[in-house]
Formats: sequence, C-alpha cells, structure tokens
Amino acid sequence: MRTLAVSAFVSLDGVMQAAGGPHEDPTGGFTKGGWAVTYFDEEMMNRAPQTSYELLLGRGTYEMFAAHWPYDQGPVADHLNSTRKYVASTTLDQLEWNNSTLIEGDVAEYVGKLKREDGPEIQVHGSPGLIQTLLRHDLVDEFRTWIFPVVLGSGKRLFDGGTLPAALKLTDRWVSKTGVMINIYVRDGEILIGEMDFEVPTDAELARRERLAARGAS
Repeated sequence: MRTLAVSAFVSLDGVMQAAGGPHEDPTGGFTKGGWAVTYFDEEMMNRAPQTSYELLLGRGTYEMFAAHWPYDQGPVADHLNSTRKYVASTTLDQLEWNNSTLIEGDVAEYVGKLKREDGPEIQVHGSPGLIQTLLRHDLVDEFRTWIFPVVLGSGKRLFDGGTLPAALKLTDRWVSKTGVMINIYVRDGEILIGEMDFEVPTDAELARRERLAARGAS
C-alpha cells in the first residue's frame, strides 16, 4: 500500500488559499494571496522531503505548476517534470505537462486503486478542493503542515468540513528562523476518549473558600 501524504502551507487559523501569490487563487473574493512568501528562506526549502514521489493535484495547482516547472532548472524541477502526475479535473480535456494523467471517473475510487498499486509515495501539494475529497474518503495517511505565524480570518482551509475523525502521531517537527512550524503527522488509530475528573469540593471546603473571599473583599 502506497502512502498518500498531504503537504500544505497553512496560516495559524488553518487557511491554505493562495499562499504563493496574489493571483494564485482569488476565488471567493480572497485578497490576501501571497501571505506565505516573505517567510521563506533557503533553509526552509531544504527541509522538503527528498524521497521519490509522484504527484496528485487538483486543476488549479496543476495549471500553476505546469506554467512554471517545465521552464525551471535544478533537482526539484527535474523531478517534478519527469515524475508521474495525476490530475483531478472535470474541466480539462488534455494535459500538456510531461507525464501527466487525467483522472477519469470517481476521484476517490481512482486514488484508492492507485494507493494499492506498487510505486513511490503519492504527494498532494496545494489543491484544497481535492484534499477535501480525500479527507472525506479517509485516503490521507500523512500530513505535512507548514504553519505560518499569520492569521487570515477567511479563505479555503485545510480542514474545511467532512473530515473523518482520526488520531494522529507527530513524527517530526522543526521551526524555521522566521517562525514557521513544520510538523509531520501520521495516522495513529482511533481517537482515545478521556475525562478530566475534577474532585467536587466538600461543604467545608466551600465554606472555607467563602471566608477567604470575604476577607479579601474587606
């Protein structure tokens, strides 16, 4: 079974919309695009996992990547351009970026089958709409959240509704010099329910507290 990992840049209040630029995703009247850019440095980019992987993308993120990476150079560009890319879209008819496959039919069913095949891990970058589908169908194995020290108030969120409850385990964490917290969580079974069992004070204790309060007021 292949691992499916969601990698997301999010604000402290969970917004992931248009982290990279003002024109990246202005849908819903979002005007704060580019909120993550000024926090990046070279050290942060070097924290990205270096393992082999394939990409699973929504239409918007695919189009943004396809307009940039084929014209870039370096190890990251080389990998993204050569690796297999699966794209969830109901509006695209054909994909121009090298090694890109358009998902046909039910996305959740397709991804479930994809996970059962042999191959490297599958990474989802951006793609907030696609992530909601994956969460509703319990297809995400790992979360790689880059939490930026900013509160946005509105916008598309990583956990936007319909998420199935699950316990997670923190396996790695790191804080950048600019205050970005990079956390890696994996699935850890069912949620364990507990209770904060506070001792009920006796009548004598209540009376003592009232006397102390009266002295303080005087």
